[in-house]
Amino acid sequence: MVEAGERGSGAEPAEAADAASAGTEPVGGADAGSAGSEPVGGVAAGSAGSEPVGGADAGSAGSAGSSEAAGAGSAGAVDAGAADGSAETLDRPLPEGVRRRVVAIAAEGFGGLTVGELPTQLRQYARFTPTRRLKFAGNAMAAALESDTLFRQRIGERLREAQPELAGALDSGTPPPAADPLDVAAAAYVLRPAGWVKLVTAAGEEAQRADAERVGEETRSELERLRRELAEARDKSKSETERLRAELDTAKREAESLHRKLRAALSDVKRGEAALRKAAAETEAVRAETHTQLSAADSEARRLKARLGEAESALEASRKASREGRSVEDMRVRLLLDTLLESTQGLRRELALPPVSVRPAETVDAVEPGRMTPKDIAARALSENDPAILDQLLALPQAHLVVDGYNVTKTGYPTMPLEKQRLRLLGSLSALAAQTGAEVTCVFDGAELAAPVLLAPPRGVRVLFSKPGVTADELIRQLVRAEPPGRPVTVVSTDREVADGIARAGARPVASAVLLKRLSRG
Repeated sequence: MVEAGERGSGAEPAEAADAASAGTEPVGGADAGSAGSEPVGGVAAGSAGSEPVGGADAGSAGSAGSSEAAGAGSAGAVDAGAADGSAETLDRPLPEGVRRRVVAIAAEGFGGLTVGELPTQLRQYARFTPTRRLKFAGNAMAAALESDTLFRQRIGERLREAQPELAGALDSGTPPPAADPLDVAAAAYVLRPAGWVKLVTAAGEEAQRADAERVGEETRSELERLRRELAEARDKSKSETERLRAELDTAKREAESLHRKLRAALSDVKRGEAALRKAAAETEAVRAETHTQLSAADSEARRLKARLGEAESALEASRKASREGRSVEDMRVRLLLDTLLESTQGLRRELALPPVSVRPAETVDAVEPGRMTPKDIAARALSENDPAILDQLLALPQAHLVVDGYNVTKTGYPTMPLEKQRLRLLGSLSALAAQTGAEVTCVFDGAELAAPVLLAPPRGVRVLFSKPGVTADELIRQLVRAEPPGRPVTVVSTDREVADGIARAGARPVASAVLLKRLSRG
């Protein structure tokens, strides 16, 4: 903005500026002494013979009456200098350092002016402190100094009062050599003596040269510092490189040693794994043998427990029979006798034997017409899987059918729940008992039962569950051993161990599939 103001301002005649200054009325009741002073050389004498601005004490302005002539002479010199320098213009932007000093001079002289002496755009900053005025009104004051000649002259008067030696030296054209070039350029910009443009330009160049020297010095210092740091870094890098090389050599040697140790450890691990596998195999063999022995011991314990249970049951039955006046043996003999009698009667009916009177001719071995040969009898033999063989067995007198329940149900309908399996089998056995008249006993494994089974046995079927610790197979063997020798007992089970055991006890084993076929026939 300063540059624009400088280029836009013309070389206004000093006489017109003085006339405007001389005819301006003070604002806010200020003393008119300044306005009524006689101009000297076309410029207002200012502080040389005027009243103080804003009602200030006039002692400082006219303190030495004898120096009035000297003051007038000085004012005339200023007018001449202004007239010489007013036509000069600045052909480049005001250097930043000079601009800051100019704004500072304006802020310091601002407080000595009345509100009426201020330009319109600066009156709003009249009550600001110099610091706040410098902060908020810097651009406005710089523009006013460039565009308002009267305001610049008033600030110049305040500058002359504050720094008379510097102002006098500038008016004489010989600025003090020891003064700051920026201060000299700022004062020349405000006072506008002859050659002020050169002073401002020289100050800017001097500031630039000083900045360049400062930057160069800083650059040289930084360069020297960087060189020293580079040398230190090189020395440090060299020593660090040597140290790292030594550490690398040490690490290589340690790695080689570790590799050797690792290979040895891997060999040990392989040998250990082989030994471990061998020990595991031996342990597994011992475990299997132990398991076999434990299983055999459990089986033997169960067998002994079953025998003990049988003995206890027999003892209890014997005691009960003793109490009732008859023994178990008597009951078994009576049952066997009944079986023999019924068998004899059945054989008599089946064979239809004539009265016992043997004829000699009947002892001759010959084939009579209409009688069956041995081949015909062999052709009529039934298969083991034929359900008719079960009918023949059940048709025997006092026949007893013992069924391994779950063995049959899991063979015929394994997908059904256990309860439905039991109900279906028992219903079919009830119908079979009604058809054949045989005694039917169905045995289920009750070792896994958590609670007693609520089941109403169907008519003609005895339902038994094994006790905890006793399997259904053992209960079936107990039932077979409880029967007297000679009674026809048929056991339905596909368990090979059960079949062999009851066959040794005198019972007839039948496969579960045969019973299922017979039951499906209805």
